[in-house]
Amino acid sequence: MRGERGVYSEKVKLLVGVLTLQFCFAGFHIVSRAALNMGVSKIVFPVYRNIIALVLLAPFAYFLEKKDRPPLTFSLTVELFFFALVGITANQGFYLLGLYYLSPTYASAIQNSVPAITFAMAAALRLEQVNINKKHGVAKLVGTIISIGGATIITLYKGPPILHQQHYITLGAIFSSSQILNWTLGCVYILGNCIAWSAWMVLQVPLLKKYPARLSITTITCFFGVIQFLVIAAFAEPDINKWKVHSGGELFTILYAGLVASGISFSLQIWCIDRGGPLFVAVFQPVQTVAVAIMASLILGDQLYSGGIIGSVLIIIGLYSVLWGKSEEKKPGSHEGVKDITKQLLDEENNQHRGNADIPC
Repeated sequence: MRGERGVYSEKVKLLVGVLTLQFCFAGFHIVSRAALNMGVSKIVFPVYRNIIALVLLAPFAYFLEKKDRPPLTFSLTVELFFFALVGITANQGFYLLGLYYLSPTYASAIQNSVPAITFAMAAALRLEQVNINKKHGVAKLVGTIISIGGATIITLYKGPPILHQQHYITLGAIFSSSQILNWTLGCVYILGNCIAWSAWMVLQVPLLKKYPARLSITTITCFFGVIQFLVIAAFAEPDINKWKVHSGGELFTILYAGLVASGISFSLQIWCIDRGGPLFVAVFQPVQTVAVAIMASLILGDQLYSGGIIGSVLIIIGLYSVLWGKSEEKKPGSHEGVKDITKQLLDEENNQHRGNADIPC
């Protein structure tokens, strides 16, 4: 009886943990949109965010992986620099550019296509097995097509509004007409964010084989990300006033991005994946989209459109199709002898703190 209660208690803790994780990420969408509404620079925001994350992660990386961290060679340093260019600079840069023109709800919805895009990239690089003679192979392929199709619908078709409501705002300014007209441009930027995020996930597999120290890799790439953003800022944001924090609201959004979205969420995601596995955590990704939709409507006065709803539903269907295919593939007798990217990632997560840092998001 006590054993059953213990198992039930652990399941409840895991459920609460993964739901908290999704709400933390949902909050990041909202505060990022609020920061842009307040006038915080799209360059300054990620610089401050990554500096805070770097300060948080560096001590843990140094002391926890001090004995296991291999020496850093020149070629590996160059590789980590480009890894940061994809996983942090391009990822976060495209996200903020897209969010400037787009609702947080649809930014979160499009990000549900990341598992499908990751699968497509891995399959193209032959890191992922595609066997259309098996039902799980068909499910992964069809799910990928549906997810990408849903993202395309959101990008190309806005549709009529679902609810005719007055836009109000408590954390920033109302969307301008130019931002509404650039709906498609915002979707394209968010897709760029998804592609960069997926590429980061694919590239970390061979990188972790060369340098099996996940916290150290995250810290180093975060450092390079700050350097790269500072170089961009030297040309794109020379005005010193843009670097000043002008209000408590701006300070809150920056601290939330660094402490919660990069620090607390990183640790919580490691804990959730350690106990539930990456597949379990990924299944709850749509919860984030629902939370963002509710929060954005209440706080930012966001308007929902039919095209976004249709595309979001397709993306979620595609997501679960891919995840179902992966779960079926892992069952005994379903393996074809090829070690795909999900298995590699799972092995790395089990051996290296069992986490997937969300710093680049």
